[in-house]
Amino acid sequence: MSTVLIADQHPVIAESIKYILETNDFINVIGQVLTGKELFKYLENRAPDVLMIEIDLPQLNGIHALRQIKQQYPHIKILVFSCHPEEMYALSAIKAGAAGYISKTNPADIVYKAIKQVTRGGIYLNEEITQKLNSGISNGQNQISRFKKLSSRETEVLNLLSSGKRNKDIAEALSINEKTVSTYKARLLKKLDADSVAELITQSRLLQINTVI
Repeated sequence: MSTVLIADQHPVIAESIKYILETNDFINVIGQVLTGKELFKYLENRAPDVLMIEIDLPQLNGIHALRQIKQQYPHIKILVFSCHPEEMYALSAIKAGAAGYISKTNPADIVYKAIKQVTRGGIYLNEEITQKLNSGISNGQNQISRFKKLSSRETEVLNLLSSGKRNKDIAEALSINEKTVSTYKARLLKKLDADSVAELITQSRLLQINTVI
């Protein structure tokens, strides 16, 4: 039986998830937490097999917190269960250490399937994203090979650029200064072999990294 900890800021959603999961014999929900602070306090005493987590959890540093959790508790399988569509953050979450990413719009059978897959040591992404990752882009390179060149922060900057955000907006969103944003843009231009920000955005769309924030 797989033990599951649910981390979601909405008690009604957390309770609903718990109710759905506990109808399955192979899942045992051992707890619920509402904030990042509660999450880390809980993990000090008991670590689940699977952590189902909303990346917008209060008092949690989003995608970057996933890496921190994996560093401190490497045996925990992280399954992001988010209100954001997979296209937005799935690849970033996997790079940061998550074993799977599913949207809250998915039916219960997908949730069961994802938990089984990550418990067995696999990675769960929906079929559409998996197919896109395995298909080539215009210059013949594989999408995943290009994505792997980017750090999680570079991906976040690219996501924001793609949604039309200015340097100032990006700096505020990521709590960095504008000079640092410019540095990340320069790195992205080099890593994605783009001659301009417009081409960078095109590359981002080809890579199917988030185009809507």
